[in-house]
Amino acid sequence: MSNLLSKYVSPGCRVDLQAVRHARTSSGSGRGERKSYQSQVIEVISEDRVELTMPMEKAKLVLLPIDKDFDLYFYADSGVFQCRARVVDRYKNNNLYVVVFDLLTDLRKNQRREYYRFSCALEMKSRKVDEAELALSDKREDITSREWPMKNGIIVDISGGGLRFVAKFTYEVQSVILCKYNLSIGGESKEYNVIGKVLSVKEVENREGLFEHRVQYIDVDPTEREEIIKYIFDEERKTLRKQKGISQHK
Repeated sequence: MSNLLSKYVSPGCRVDLQAVRHARTSSGSGRGERKSYQSQVIEVISEDRVELTMPMEKAKLVLLPIDKDFDLYFYADSGVFQCRARVVDRYKNNNLYVVVFDLLTDLRKNQRREYYRFSCALEMKSRKVDEAELALSDKREDITSREWPMKNGIIVDISGGGLRFVAKFTYEVQSVILCKYNLSIGGESKEYNVIGKVLSVKEVENREGLFEHRVQYIDVDPTEREEIIKYIFDEERKTLRKQKGISQHK
């Protein structure tokens, strides 16, 4: 095993966990979207072992099973690093739930640009942008400045590359939509207007009439994208500080 882990990964580093789906027999294809969770590094124990926070989903702790394999994506200052790892232990330490992974492969830099997804609950408005409007608009501002009717939704996670929102209506997959929402930047609220493509739509489990949309940005101002990423990192730092503060006072 290489010695890259402690070189690039440090406590507080954000991590995406994607469950590994091993090849199935001829009775199934094994395809489909992989389950993904977010976590953070607590400590790099050795070059092939790392402690992470146990992930949460819908405000509930996700107890990852022992011996389960995951692809880990570490969001380090120098880029995104990937490896495959196996759950070898889990426990509670000072009111913090910990999961321990052993690396199965070397850490390698991921060449694709990956964006950390931040779970949230942000109000947004959206509307469909049809082909005629796209064809007649010379620049993004022509679309974002129009005061046309928009529908309400709630962003449930956001990243520098897209967002996921829920609403009581649906857009067609591959639709192009305009999304408007506000973020607190430097203590002040700022409006963001991004154009994205709907990648998937599904009804929310146990919530009849509520639909989840996954959207990829296709036109966003580069400066605003960096501001969105900074917002996410700042909010994650606040969350980590709160978690550490609670652990220290209990």
